[in-house]
Amino acid sequence: MRKLFLIAIVGPALAAAQGAPLRVPATVDTLPNGLTLIVHEDHSVPIVTTNVWYHVGSGDEKPGRTGFAHLFEHLMFMGSQNAPYPQFDRLLEAAGANNNGSTTEDRTNYFEWGPSTTAPLMLWLEADRMGWLLPPMDAPKVDLQRDVVKNERRQSYENQPYGLVNDYLPKLMYPAGHPYSWPVIGSMADLSAASLEDVKDFFRRYYAPNNATIVVAGDVKPDDVRAVVRKYFADIPRGPAIDRPAPAPFTVKDTAIVLEDRVQLPRLYLNWHTVKGWHADDAALDIASYVLAGSRTSRLTQALVYGGELATNVNAYQDGKRLDGDFSVIATARPGKGLDTLRVVIDAELARLAADGPTAREMDEARNAIEASFLRSIEQVMGKADRLNAYYYQTGNPDSFQADLDRYKAVTAADVQRVVRQYLRTARVMASVVPQGKLDLAAKKAVIQ
Repeated sequence: MRKLFLIAIVGPALAAAQGAPLRVPATVDTLPNGLTLIVHEDHSVPIVTTNVWYHVGSGDEKPGRTGFAHLFEHLMFMGSQNAPYPQFDRLLEAAGANNNGSTTEDRTNYFEWGPSTTAPLMLWLEADRMGWLLPPMDAPKVDLQRDVVKNERRQSYENQPYGLVNDYLPKLMYPAGHPYSWPVIGSMADLSAASLEDVKDFFRRYYAPNNATIVVAGDVKPDDVRAVVRKYFADIPRGPAIDRPAPAPFTVKDTAIVLEDRVQLPRLYLNWHTVKGWHADDAALDIASYVLAGSRTSRLTQALVYGGELATNVNAYQDGKRLDGDFSVIATARPGKGLDTLRVVIDAELARLAADGPTAREMDEARNAIEASFLRSIEQVMGKADRLNAYYYQTGNPDSFQADLDRYKAVTAADVQRVVRQYLRTARVMASVVPQGKLDLAAKKAVIQ
């Protein structure tokens, strides 16, 4: 136990460097109403963070009623019964603390951070909006935040360069009705159609203690946190059981689309259906993305940006979500270059990686870079808190830090070669975003050899 405590104090990066297993010790408790509490002690700095995950995201919405998860991220800051707007922000700021939230396809989270003395205040505020958000909720509040989200959508999609493509890719990558077949922010029509009663029904179903996990991490004692959580959350009633059937298997149809946008340079999007997070092939696809475009010396970066001088930038990533996953390569052409030129180079590099696999040097660089990035992300208590919540939701074990790293250490060059062949040499969705009136710059659909 003394050794584990030392690791928590000196930090995960130093522990890893010393060869010790990476541990972020935490206690896990479940209240009678189903609320899960995870506490991690770290007395190195007198700060605390609370990180609440509601296990609801845009993937839990229904066609015709999209955008509710993100809309609720905004509504949760509009005041609850005992902390009317704008007391949530004012009370935290007066105590030297801050807060924020975010929404994905799979979860919505709310988090606060500040001096360790603010932990009871943070938990009281979270409890009040979990249990007593609806009494003061009215149509003007919903209308106000609906307009805020609509404006955010305009800024991120309609008026953002290349943003238009984000409306098209989900429905091309996933079949109709699939939880990932619409964008997280939802559609304008669905946001307009949302009624006050729709919003309340969504809250009653998903914003219940049995669908939430709270991580409290930092300069705290577990017994003290448990007592505060029982005091504030125990009276909140359990919500309905939530059934999430797994989506039916599907294959992506080989598709090419062209979008004209108010942009200066054309951009190419190549997208493949892959696997969900923590699938046996997820880590190998992550390493493949690094070999392709993770550094200045990566294959596509050299072939497109520095060697061929065909593109201004190129990125690749595997997005393994809770239910499914996809892999993307995105490249922006230099002035005067067409996207078909970029596509030919990308396809050639993919074919070469599928045929020969990565080199030993590429594998070492990818593993080291991924591990370094991982360790940097958990150096601060906020990063550890979010990982604890993510791991609990994904694996059932909040301290899956070492298991996560081990996935990447176990990947071989043959694994990378195989996943490129299996997933990235198949049907894909290709989107060309070109300046208005420049359709000739679009990439042409090609048969994968």
